[in-house]
Amino acid sequence: MSSQDRTSGRRKAIRFAGLATAGVFALAGCTPEAKRGFLPLTDPDTTNHTRSLMELWNHSWIATMTVGLITWGLMLWCVVAYRRRKGDTGYPRQLSYALPLEVFYTAVPLALVITFFTFSDRTQAAVDKPVDSPLNVTVYGKQWAWDFNYDYQGEKRYNQTTQVHQPGHTVDTNTLPTLYLPVNVPVTFNLTSRDVIHSFWVPAFLQKLDMIPGKMNHIYLTPQVEGTYAGKCAELCGEYHSEMLFQVKVVSMDEFKKQIGQLPQGEAGADDNRLEVSPTPDVTSKPLPATKEGE
Repeated sequence: MSSQDRTSGRRKAIRFAGLATAGVFALAGCTPEAKRGFLPLTDPDTTNHTRSLMELWNHSWIATMTVGLITWGLMLWCVVAYRRRKGDTGYPRQLSYALPLEVFYTAVPLALVITFFTFSDRTQAAVDKPVDSPLNVTVYGKQWAWDFNYDYQGEKRYNQTTQVHQPGHTVDTNTLPTLYLPVNVPVTFNLTSRDVIHSFWVPAFLQKLDMIPGKMNHIYLTPQVEGTYAGKCAELCGEYHSEMLFQVKVVSMDEFKKQIGQLPQGEAGADDNRLEVSPTPDVTSKPLPATKEGE
């Protein structure tokens, strides 16, 4: 193959790669989420923490993308500037012990790590700071549903649920366990599990935390926008993990009192009221029949 043919093939490959990249960005721009930014939220002030979490995420990927572009640019420049030219023979002159360069590529990553750690730690400390909440909600995860124990100013109510499983059918969102929260009221979530490890996740709140048997974890937040938000288990916990869904309804204080007023008083007991799943067929091996000596 002649050098002219190789050059022509290389140009075609570069042109195809450029068109493919442009096509990817064009198609990405057609998605409805793109108009809301790289971290799509209906409202960045859904809770008192969502804006700071969103800003941490956006600033982090912008910084990493900038570093990446600079790095890729320097790599490409080295490839072009130090390529073998026509008429060159042997190896180029070898360089070593470039002290300024070594200091640069040691100091810059160190500065980046310190910066990322500082901003992440500051945001995490603010998110995890305990607050004085008039409403405490103890959430129990269980295979494969949720129990919600409300404690609002000393009045205790509970909602003990059972998820109905219909394999092969779409989950009816109208029958999902529902957690009611009053708008603009600080809430403390106490998270634990009745059986295996689960994870409490409301994507719109940008907060997620594991639920571990025998351990109580906590989330502190203030819902600021009324609406209905999807929730789910974010830890693979068994056969019906994908159906372990719930919804959060942030409502006015009057509506909140009305809803929890319809619930039984007290707290959900030790009975987790889970769905009885049909036992797995016994596939253990049976003893082999006795054989005569010598067989």
